Amino acid sequence: MQITGAVLERCGAPAPFAESRPITIGPLELDAPGPGELLVRIEVAGICHSDLSVVDGNRVRPVPMLLGHEAAGIVEAAGPGTGIAVGRRVVMTFLPRCGRCEECGTGGRLPCAVGSAANAAGTLVGGGIRLHRNGSAVNHHLGVSAFATHAVVSADSAVPVDDDVPPDIAALLGCAVLTGGGAVVNAGNPKPGQTVAVVGLGGVGAAALLVAKALGHPVIGIDTVPAKLATARALGAEAMTPEEAAGRRVPLVIEAAGAARAFETAYALTAPGGTTVTVGLPRPDARASIAPLSLTAEARTVIGSYLGSAVPGDDIPRYVDLWRAGRLPLDRLVSDRIDLNGLPTALDRLAAGEALRQLIEF
Repeated sequence: MQITGAVLERCGAPAPFAESRPITIGPLELDAPGPGELLVRIEVAGICHSDLSVVDGNRVRPVPMLLGHEAAGIVEAAGPGTGIAVGRRVVMTFLPRCGRCEECGTGGRLPCAVGSAANAAGTLVGGGIRLHRNGSAVNHHLGVSAFATHAVVSADSAVPVDDDVPPDIAALLGCAVLTGGGAVVNAGNPKPGQTVAVVGLGGVGAAALLVAKALGHPVIGIDTVPAKLATARALGAEAMTPEEAAGRRVPLVIEAAGAARAFETAYALTAPGGTTVTVGLPRPDARASIAPLSLTAEARTVIGSYLGSAVPGDDIPRYVDLWRAGRLPLDRLVSDRIDLNGLPTALDRLAAGEALRQLIEF
């Protein structure tokens, strides 16, 4: 079938992307789903820093590549062996889990080896490519490629949700909430009533803040952007700049900015006996400086958490329950709603730190 999508032609183009134009929005051919795969009509896709990091070259992926990894949509066709019915709304997740490898046996602690290899290669979990343009293959982004009217994904990349979960809320569950919320719940696992600090209040950081608040924890939000600090205060958190936070010590600190300085800030904020969880994805050559003695002398823990150390099929229903109960106002994460043609400008806004979650509505 013919679809319309946003294809990244080259990594590392200079900003502003609305002028350098590394992305082409136009027609592509999408194959029918194979065994274990779904054809999904995309309803809403979120624009995440992980998309930006491929565009700006911080994460080099094979191109051409149809971008987008956080989305929700309706299943329109299913290959054999999927177990997900046509007509269901599904949340797409950017790390498929095969459920068979040794890493999948860690309960979310380690990324699936099979899914990670497919993501790096630009294929679906089975190794196939279902996207083409003028007879040539177009790579998949993290097994999803959601910046398009339709996508073919592995059923391992999809989690069904009930019809009462609207598509904009469902889309946010696939990355921002799984990653940020999981950093708190799965990796950090704070004790009841413990304070949680979040360094970096983009979409993932703001989601971590919301989940911590939903679970009854006092929260401190830390960022350098005044508008994001104002948003944190509006969400009921204490908010401050890194300079204002100097000298504070907190049992659990989540680093969600993806920068070496942010990691250093998060580590400095962590109390003796406390835990620093890092979910940000800095440049591969980024280096941070900490005092190793403090790890021993203060009995500290530092944890890396990919996709919030989540098992999406288990974690997403828990966040849905919090949302249904009115404790997790995910709509507060949405800063803009655009159409697909607005993607280059939206990436520029994201690079400038001006947005939480911008949603593409189809």
